[in-house]
Amino acid sequence: MKKTLAIIGFSTLLVACGSSTKTSSDDLATSNPIETVIDITKVTDDKVPVNINPGRFTVETVTYRLPKVVQGTYSVSDFGKYVDTFEAYDYNGNKLETNKIDTNSWTIGNAKELDYITYYVNDTFDQEKVGGIGGEVPFSPAGTNIEPNNYLLNLHGFIGYFDSLKNSQYKLDVIAPSDLVRTSSLQLADTKTSADGNVVTSSYFAPRYFDITDNPMMYGKLDVEEFQVGDIKVMLSVYSPNGIHTAKSMKDAMQKMMEAQKTYLGDINSTPRYDIYVYLSDGEEGSPKGFGALEHHTSTTVVMPESMPSEALDASMIDIVSHEFFHIVTPLSVHSDDVHYFDYHTPTFSKHLWMYEGVTEYFATLFQVDQDLIPEDEFYGKIMEKISSSLTMNDSMSFTKMSENVLDEPYANQYYNVYQKGALIGMCIDILIREGSDGNRGILSMMKELSMKYGQNKPFDDDKIMDEMVAMTYPTLRGFFDNHVIGETPIDYDAFFEKVGLEIGEGPIRTNYIQGNGALIVTGSQEAGTVFFTDNVLANSFWKDNGVLPNDIIKSVDGTVVTLQNANTVLQEMFSWEENQEVNVVLSRNGKDMVIKKALTPTYTTGKSLRAKSNATATQKELRNAWLKG
Repeated sequence: MKKTLAIIGFSTLLVACGSSTKTSSDDLATSNPIETVIDITKVTDDKVPVNINPGRFTVETVTYRLPKVVQGTYSVSDFGKYVDTFEAYDYNGNKLETNKIDTNSWTIGNAKELDYITYYVNDTFDQEKVGGIGGEVPFSPAGTNIEPNNYLLNLHGFIGYFDSLKNSQYKLDVIAPSDLVRTSSLQLADTKTSADGNVVTSSYFAPRYFDITDNPMMYGKLDVEEFQVGDIKVMLSVYSPNGIHTAKSMKDAMQKMMEAQKTYLGDINSTPRYDIYVYLSDGEEGSPKGFGALEHHTSTTVVMPESMPSEALDASMIDIVSHEFFHIVTPLSVHSDDVHYFDYHTPTFSKHLWMYEGVTEYFATLFQVDQDLIPEDEFYGKIMEKISSSLTMNDSMSFTKMSENVLDEPYANQYYNVYQKGALIGMCIDILIREGSDGNRGILSMMKELSMKYGQNKPFDDDKIMDEMVAMTYPTLRGFFDNHVIGETPIDYDAFFEKVGLEIGEGPIRTNYIQGNGALIVTGSQEAGTVFFTDNVLANSFWKDNGVLPNDIIKSVDGTVVTLQNANTVLQEMFSWEENQEVNVVLSRNGKDMVIKKALTPTYTTGKSLRAKSNATATQKELRNAWLKG
C-alpha cells in the first residue's frame, strides 16, 4: 500500500440451489465452488445485491464473515458495516435463523438446510468525510464504489467467506448492463449476453478466497489501454468522471516507468499480466478522499485527484505505481506466515514492515536514479525528505515491535514511518551489502535470493529471516538489525553517507507549495470556517516573494472556493503543483481581497541537503556509483 501526503481533515489539523456437500473442515471441503452473484443491474438505493450459494453443509451452525482487515492495509476496515438485510434461506424458500455476532460476522442456524444467503452492500466512498479517512472507513483504494458510471469492485467489500471454507473454490457471476466496460485480472470462465442484448453475465473463477480478495474489478464508463512490458501484458484502466484524463494520455509515462522497473528487476519472477485500475476523484460528495494505492499480486488499485495537471499526475503515478509493482518482490514473493495464512477477522502481523513496505518504497525511489529517470540530486532530495519526515515521528521506537502491533497505539499512528524510516533502513542495508561486496551485491540481489528460496507459496519464519539475511550477506547486518531495527537506537545517517562520499549541509532546498521547513504552511479555524496561512508561510519562498503574510485567508484556488470540507482535496492538488503551471489564488487580508495570478516559479525553503563531498576518495566514489547504478 502507498498513501500520498497525509493532509487529513482540518478537524484534527485543524440465486440457485446447490447439491455439493461441505463440512466444517477446509481439508474435507469438496471441490465444488461456492457460487456467488453480484448483480449491478438491480442496484437499489446505492446498494448492490449479493447472493452466496455454498452448497450443502453437514453441521448445524456455520459462520459467515466479511473481512475486518484486508492484506496490505494495516488498519481496520470492517467491511461488515456496509452490509444490509442479511438473510439466509433453506431449500424450500423459508428464512433460516441468522444472528449477527459482531460487526463483520453472522451465524446461521440449521445450516444443513441452508440453500443460499443474500444481502445488500453499500459502497464505502459515500461514507468518506473530511477527517474520516483511515480507521472510520477503508482506505480509498481498498474501498468500493457504486455509481451508474463506475463500479469499483474491490471484492473483499462484497464477498465474504465461511470460517470453514476459505480454501474452497469460488465461482463469481457479475451481472451488468452491456454498455459498461469491464476489466479484471480474475480468470474469466464464460460470458453470456441476454436475449435483448442489454445485460451481460461474466463468470469468473477463483481457486480460493484469497484470490477473491486479491483480484479487484472495475466496471463502468472506463478508458482502457493495453501495452507490453517485456513478456508482461499491462492493462491500464482509467475512470475520469469529467474526462480530464484518459488511459491513452497516461500510457506513455506508465510504460516508460514499468519498462525501467523490469530492467532494474532483471530476471526476478513476474506475472504474465498486470492490471492498473485508476479512479480519479473529482472531489464531489460521494467521491473518495484518500489518495494512494493498494497492491495485489497481479494488479494495483489507485485513487488520485482528477484535477491534477497531466505532468503532476504522471509524476505521482510513477511514485505510487512503481511502489505497488515492486511489491511483486516483497511481500508477494518473500513473506512470513502472517501474510501467507492471513486471518481477515483476527489478523496477526509480521515484524518486518521495514521490508514489506520500506524496502519496496526504497526500490521505488532508487530505481528511478538507477534507470536515469531522475538525476542524482533529485534522488538525494527524496532521501532527505524521508529523513526529515521520519524525524517528526518516534525515531527510537523498535521497528519490529511497531510492525507486530501496528493496529494498536502507540504504534498505529507511527505507521506512516514505514514509507520513511522503513525505506531508509533499506538504504542502509543496501550500502552495507555494497560495502561488504566491494560494490558487487546490494539489497536487490539479496531479495532475489530470498525470492528464489521462498516464492509466493512458501512463507519464511518471522523470527529467523534476519538471521538468514546475515548468513547470506555480511556480519555488519547483524549489528544493524540488533541496534536500529529490533533495537531503539536511532540511525546515524551521516555514517552511511560517509561510506559513499556524501555529506549533509544546510542551505536552500526545493519544496512544494504547501510546506515550509518540512511542515504545513496552512491550517483551519473551525469557528470561522476558514483556511489560512500560518507563520510558517514565510519559510516558503514563492508565497513570501508574492507578499503573502501569516493569517491571510485562502478564499479560492483556481476558481474553487476553499472550505473546511474540501480543503483536503484542494491541498492535495496544491501539493502537486508544478513549475510554470498557471495558478489563480484569491486571498483575504483584513476583509480585502488580493489575487495571485501567475505561472509558478520554483519555491524554496531552508533546510538540510545531501550532496557529494568535494574531497570524496576514489573508493567512496566507486561505492557510490555501485549503489546508485547497480
